[in-house]
Amino acid sequence: MSKNKIITVQGRDITLISDRSNDYISLTDMARYKDAERTNYIIQNWMRTRSAIEFCGLWEQLNNPDFKSIEFDAFKNESGSNSFALTPQKWIDSTNAKGIISKSGRYGGTFAHRDIAFEFATWISAEFKLYLIKEFQRLKADENDRLKLDWNLQRTLAKVNYTIHTDSIKENLIPKALNNTQINFIYADEADMLNVALFGKTAKQWREENPASKGNIRDEATIEQLVVLSNMESINAVFINQGLAQSQRLLELNKMAITQMKSLLNNRAVRKLK
Repeated sequence: MSKNKIITVQGRDITLISDRSNDYISLTDMARYKDAERTNYIIQNWMRTRSAIEFCGLWEQLNNPDFKSIEFDAFKNESGSNSFALTPQKWIDSTNAKGIISKSGRYGGTFAHRDIAFEFATWISAEFKLYLIKEFQRLKADENDRLKLDWNLQRTLAKVNYTIHTDSIKENLIPKALNNTQINFIYADEADMLNVALFGKTAKQWREENPASKGNIRDEATIEQLVVLSNMESINAVFINQGLAQSQRLLELNKMAITQMKSLLNNRAVRKLK
């Protein structure tokens, strides 16, 4: 996770923590909108509702292959009764959830993935949710602008460390055509499906092969691979809207990755940018 970031929503500071692909928003800060003295009580009140448990459980099933569905079903069956109580930590420990996290220390509290945080905001106040989304979008737009500025600065000052690729290195960068096992495997995370299409392996497989690395598979990607990955994300969204099965999308995206990487690695204009 990166450093904490702050957005201000209706006069209240809301803390965010982010990594390269996920943003987690402080439920503790959000709960202060409803009752500044009893934030834990507010969060637990929301989590004991059937709608909250069903939403969080569905999110985990879509995004977390290690989620314990049996424990989730038990909580869902108990929800709604007067005696039922559920804390964030109990939810995390029992179901191996990753959509909600608890942090200790000065800047600690309960944080939730933005999807879940927006759902919590709906329960707090429709008005508060709209202002929260507006400020979150403004923050992400500012971040994108800074990334573009950094990219242009790096190009101008030629600070990108780049080793000219020999023919053999280029060959290693071009994705391999996937085998039937890779194509037919069901990937719980769309990001991992894209990783397999471009890199030929999941993020977990890459970490196991590179235990000494401090980054992840995308941190170590070349500029060409990042360009192709961005294109793949856009095309994948179109494929999903068209209703294509994951195996079919994976096959088409792999073909696209091979074609585009060959083109970029042989493009003189691209090499001049490095």
